Order: sequence, then C-alpha cells, then structure tokens
Amino acid sequence: MTAAIMQAVRLSGRHPWLVVLGFLAVTLLSGLYVARNFAIDTDSEKLLSAALPYRQQEIALERAFPQRSGQLLAVVTASTPEKAEEAAEALVRTLAPRSDVIRSIHRPDGGPFFARSGLLFLDVDHVRRSMSALTTAQPLLEVLAADPTLRGILDVLSQGLQGVSADMVKLQELAAPISAIADALERLSQGKDAAFSWRRLISGEAPSTAELRRFVNIQPVLDFDNLEPGGKATRVIRDAIAELNLVPAHGVTVRLTGPVALSDEEFGTIAEGAEINTIATVAIVLLILWLALRQRAVIAAVMVNLAVGLVLTAAVGLWLVGALNLISIAFAVLFIGIGVDFGIQFGVRYRAERHEKADMHAALQMTARALAGPLLLAAASIAAAFYSFLPTAYRGLSELGLIAGTGMIIAFVTTVTLLPALIVLLRPSGVAAEVGFPALAPVDRFLNKRGNWVVGVTIGLTLLALPLLWALRFDSNPLNLRAQNTEAVSTLLDLLRDPQTSPNTINVLADNVPDALAIAGKVRALPEVARVVTLESFIPEHQDEKLPIIAETRTALKNVIDPGPASAPPTPQETEAALATTASELAEAASHSAEPTAAQAKRLGGLLATLAKGSPEARRAAEAALVVPLKTTLTQIRDLLSADRVDLASLPQSLRSDWVAADGRARVEVAPSGDANDGVVLRRFADAVRAVAPNASGMPIGITEAAATIVKAFLQAGALSVIAITVILYFALRRWLDVALTLVPLLLALVVTLEICAAIDLKLNFANIIALPLLLGVGVAFKIYYVMAWRSGETNFLQSSLTRAVFFSACTTATAFGSLWLSHHPGTSSMGKLMALALVTTLAAATLFQPALLASQNGGSDAADDGPPPEGRGPAA
Repeated sequence: MTAAIMQAVRLSGRHPWLVVLGFLAVTLLSGLYVARNFAIDTDSEKLLSAALPYRQQEIALERAFPQRSGQLLAVVTASTPEKAEEAAEALVRTLAPRSDVIRSIHRPDGGPFFARSGLLFLDVDHVRRSMSALTTAQPLLEVLAADPTLRGILDVLSQGLQGVSADMVKLQELAAPISAIADALERLSQGKDAAFSWRRLISGEAPSTAELRRFVNIQPVLDFDNLEPGGKATRVIRDAIAELNLVPAHGVTVRLTGPVALSDEEFGTIAEGAEINTIATVAIVLLILWLALRQRAVIAAVMVNLAVGLVLTAAVGLWLVGALNLISIAFAVLFIGIGVDFGIQFGVRYRAERHEKADMHAALQMTARALAGPLLLAAASIAAAFYSFLPTAYRGLSELGLIAGTGMIIAFVTTVTLLPALIVLLRPSGVAAEVGFPALAPVDRFLNKRGNWVVGVTIGLTLLALPLLWALRFDSNPLNLRAQNTEAVSTLLDLLRDPQTSPNTINVLADNVPDALAIAGKVRALPEVARVVTLESFIPEHQDEKLPIIAETRTALKNVIDPGPASAPPTPQETEAALATTASELAEAASHSAEPTAAQAKRLGGLLATLAKGSPEARRAAEAALVVPLKTTLTQIRDLLSADRVDLASLPQSLRSDWVAADGRARVEVAPSGDANDGVVLRRFADAVRAVAPNASGMPIGITEAAATIVKAFLQAGALSVIAITVILYFALRRWLDVALTLVPLLLALVVTLEICAAIDLKLNFANIIALPLLLGVGVAFKIYYVMAWRSGETNFLQSSLTRAVFFSACTTATAFGSLWLSHHPGTSSMGKLMALALVTTLAAATLFQPALLASQNGGSDAADDGPPPEGRGPAA
C-alpha cells in the first residue's frame, strides 16, 4: 500500500495541472450540487429513530391529536383582568385570518364556553362570594349598564356624593371608587398605564396571577427548510402585537414560548456573534498554521486542500442522507479538525525533508514514504470509528458518523493527491532551518531515561482519581442547554413554577373515554401526580348547588343583563360638563369631611377639573381607561349569569377534539407534583406513571428516554469504535503490543478527560457529548503517528518534526473548537469547553505520556541519541 501511495504522490507531483484541474472540475460540480440540494431538517424530533417505543407512542398521540403538535404559546399578562381578556381576544381576532402562516389559533382558557360556564368550575363558596358581590353592586351596575360611558361613570359618582351631602352615606363608603379612579387618572397624567379594574372594584379582592394571565395556542405553518421553521409566523405575530399596542407601556406583555419558539430562539442564540467569532477563529488558525509551516505557499496549499475536501464531503453527505440534521451538520467541524491534521502532518514532514533535500520532488517522495502508513492507518481507524455510529438508534449521530467517516476517506485521498500537486504548482522555497524542536532535547532525555517512572505515576494518579467518575453526571434537561434569559426560555420557566400551567406533563392515549377515566383514577392515586385532566374534568362538580345561586343573582341583575334602549352617547360638551360638575361635588364633599377619604376626594376632584379643561385627547384617554374595561366587565357579567348545566353532550366540539380523537380514542393529561424542572422529580414521575400506563408519552418521558438512548448510542458506538480500531491496528501492526501502545494513551486521555469533568462539575449533555468522537478521532491519529515513528526506530520524539506537527495540529483544532466556548448559547459553549479539555488531554497523552510509554519498552536506557532524530525515520521525523 505504501508503494501505491508513493506512486499517487509521484504522479500528482509530475502532473500537477491535470490533478488540480480535475479536482477543480469535481469541486465545482460538487459545489453546484450542494447549492442546489443543501437542506437542513431542523425538526429535532427526527434526531432519534422513529422505531423507538417511546417515539412510537409520541407519534401515535400526534396523529390522534395533530392540532397539538408544533405549537407556539402566546402568554398574555396584563395589569388588570380586563386588559388580559381584551388583549387575548384582540390577538386572536387579528391573527385568525392569517391562514397563510397560521394553521389554527384558539384560547384554551377562553371562548364562549368558558365565558358562560367559568363560574361553575369554582368551588361553591367562591361562587357564593362572587354572586354576593355582584348583588351588592346592583345599583351601581344598573346605572352603568344603562349608560356605559364616562358620563355614566361620573353620574354614578355624583349620585354617591349627593348621598354624602344628604347624610345618607358616609364619604368613607365611596373610598374604593374614589381612590381607584384617582389613581388611574393620575397614572394617565404621568404617561403610565391606568391599570383600572372594575372587576377588582366590584369584588373588593386583588386579582390572582391566574386572573391577570391569558393563553393563546397558535399552530404555525412550519418551514423545516429554514433554520427557524416558525420564523415567518413569529414575525407576523410580533407585528400584530405591535399593531395592537400590546406592550408594557399600555399594561400588557405578550411573550412567546412553546416548542416552536424554543427551537427557533435556540438557533438565533447560536447564530448570535457567530460571524465575528468565525472571522477571529479563522485569523487565529491562520496564525497557528504560519507558526507550524512557516511558508505561505504550503499554508495556501493546506487551506485549499481542506476547502476542496470539505466541499466534496458536503456533496457526498447530502447525496447519502438527503438533508442534514442538527447533529450531522457538525460533520464540517469534525472534518476541519481532523482534515487539517492530515495537511499539517504532510506539510511539516515535507518541510523537514526539504531541509535535507533541495529537490522538491525528492522531498515529496520521502514525505510519502514516511507518511503513507501512518496517514492511511489513521484515516482508516478514524473512518471506522465514525462508521461505528451507524447501528445506533440516535439518528443524528448515525448520520454524522456516515458523513464524517466518508469525509476521512476524502481527506486522505486529497492529502496524497491534491496537496502534493498544489505544493508543486505553488513552488515553496527551500527550508534553511530545522523544523523540529531541538530545545526539547532535555525533555526527551528525561522521558527516555525515566519512562517507566512517568508511566507508573501517570497511571497511578489516573487510577486514584477513578472514584471521581461516580460524580460524573449527564444533564438530560434540555432547558439547561439554552440561554435562560431569552424570552421563550424565561417564559417557560415561569410556567414551570406553577403546577397549574407547567407544560411538563405526560399524556396517556386510551382506547375510549371510559378507559381514559379508569386510567385517570389509577394515576390520580400516585403521590408523584399533582393533577389529572380528562374530558370529564370539564364537567363541573356540584352544579346543583351552584346553578341556583347564579339563577338568583341573574334575577336580581335583570336590568344589568338587559338595560333596555341604550342612552345616546354624550357629546364632548356633556362630558366636559359632567367632569366639571363631579369635580365641584368632590371638592365640596372633601371640604365638609374630616374622614381619611377627604384627601382622596380632593385629589380626584383636582384631576377631574384638570381633565375638564384639558385637551380632547386627554379626555379620550381617560374614557378608554375607564369605559373600555367597564364594557368588558359588563359583557363578562352577562355571560357568567347565563350559565347553564354542563354535560358531555353540551361541551363544544373545539374542546372535545382536544381530548377525544376522531376515532374515539381519548387523552389523559397528568401533571407532576414537585418541581417540574427538576430532573430527578421528572424521572420519578415518568417511572410512576409508566408503571400504571406503559403507553404514556410526553416531555418528562421524552427527556428521560432520549437521554438513555443517546448515552446508550455513545456507549455502543464507543465500544464498536474501539473494537474496529483494534482490529485495524492489529492487521496493520501485526503485534498486540503495538496495538496496546496505541490504545492505552488514547483510553487514558478519555478517562482523564472524564475525571476532570467530574472534578470541575462539567456535566455531560446532549451538546457537549459530541466532543468524545472528536477526542477519539484526533487522539487515535496522534497515537498512530508516534507508534509508527517508534516502529521505524525513532526515540527522540519531542525534538522531532512529528511533535511540531502534532502540537500545532492540536492547537489549530483546539482554536477552531475551543472558540465555541465563547458562544452565547450554553449548549454550544459547553461543547467548546469539553472539546478544548479533550484536546489538551489528548495532546498531553500523545506528546508526554506516549513517548514515555514507548521509551519504557526500550528499557528506559541511556542509549537514546541526544541529538535530532535520524533522517528519514518516523512519520514526521
């Protein structure tokens, strides 16, 4: 095989233009193919095999309830319940016609059914208190219902003040409306949100968090050819939010979360700062290449060779898998990291040979002779390691292995054909200085003499640190890989803190409604379960007690429900007069009262007087602040008082379809007790529910099963990789000792990397675990280079050109991958951190431990030559 590779290098050097033009043609065709067929499937659900049992259950649920998949959730929070309701309704009205980007939109907590029947879902005492408050407010509500304008509001206030003047009521009894209206108008005058609530005024209770929040479920049209599949729909939604002024300045906040928003936002975080980071990384890599190769012509040849190989690999990869996924797209990172090593090895070795030989073609032949075996063995071993990913159920990893493994073959082929041709065409000058590190001769002498001691201490310390591996953790919570301060993630975390809104629920698909009720009864008894919902949950309890209470209030408020013909709207002059009159009455009441409310009455009187003399715009703003929520409240009261008995037959189809599929299968939703974002809590919850309902699915199960599948995939791929590399090494080296000398430093680097991770609390996760294949690929290449050099008689490794090539290759790869550490995306940052750590341990194992290990096989004698390595020995000597 060495002869064939030397022949390939010789022919490429003799016919450089033919080789370069041939590769240029193939690269152009490949580039055209990539441009026309490039696709990234950003559907993260496809990263794992659809044949996995839990994925089958998820798919079955999605097919039964397709309207529940791929959703955006708009969380509307407002300063008052009325504003929250108005904002949610306005958003639905505005977005519903946009069928080009939105498939469906609805409110899970709103609509006609909940508007009429919402009271029935409260406990009996709560219903009784609410109806009592409405009955008490009957006189006020009747006047306001007859004239729901600013004039009507002022008339009600005037009637109360007239009662104070007649000593029929105390001014203190009007404290609530006077203070509330004064506060609202004062905030308006300061340019703030009025935050006025009739609901709070009538009930006398501060609204709960749930009352100030509304939800809108949006199923967007997704484009998985785009890096942000829901991007177009999200932009339309944000435009609607801006158009409707649903902003904090107006007392409303709308935040987007849900699977689509989380996914899109993650890609945006990854892309943030990527351009600057890429430019800086390329500049540093070029600097390192200059330090390694010292010749512009050789650097240019290596870079062009790398670019050609990357384009060819991309084309072949797309041809093999059709579309890249979120994991397989990392093939480019792996190709650059390992492909640049091949180029540096060839370039450094060429410069070492050129230092000894003036003839460029002779230097290339000597380079080929020295590198043929090591490069071929390294490429075969790395390709076999990547191909070991193919049998795993982790589809993302499997496709990455297929493309990256093929890329290693391409990188080897271009290194022994295109790279020599480019060097010949670019004609780098001769090399005057030695290429190795002569200054490291003392270290070489130490390692040669004390090899056994270095090996013993290193292995001893590694074994002593093995207990640390018990502290190594795999973080299976995908939220920890996302930027916590982004809108989608921070909103989701807020929802997770409330058991009533947590999306970390499990769903069970039953054959029918009776089976669903039976399953619900079983899981409801579990201590790990906080809440169970089925279609039956929407049949309120104790209706026989609640409906008479509501009916009695409906009779008492008949004039509110039907106020008769509406009054003619006031003219501007009538509004001004009402403002002035009420202001005067307030001032009069305040001047004759020593009650605490007198100060508030005086304050409101002053605000009304100012408003009467102010601009029409100011009066319209005051009317909007007081009248709009009044109309919303009156509508809600009329709807609630129209409540009727609810049974399964009367449930609206839009609600039924969320719980009972078209084929009659029914859904059971189960929520966890405890912290819904705690991995331990979720695992216990998932295990408990699945013990009762094995076909359960949902986020807690998906997280647990995905983690198990991915860890199993890496363990399986790792075992197959070691076996494959071992077999290849044995057939190439023909001695088990040499195989061990290659693998022991590699495995040592892996173990030390994991021990350091445990020591510094760097958890493995879905993102950074991709660093382990890189460690395996780069690591085995470095180890092979040293073993092959040793077999050819080399002993002084550190002062050789081999160590120069390995060192700068590792620096280049570390810079390319370590720069990910600076990413704004936590997952990407952790990947860069682990990659940098893995490369440091790999480099240390290759340049320090392995020479000591090899020296120990020489008996640790003083026979090693103190000078530079003999000419022509070793892969890059």
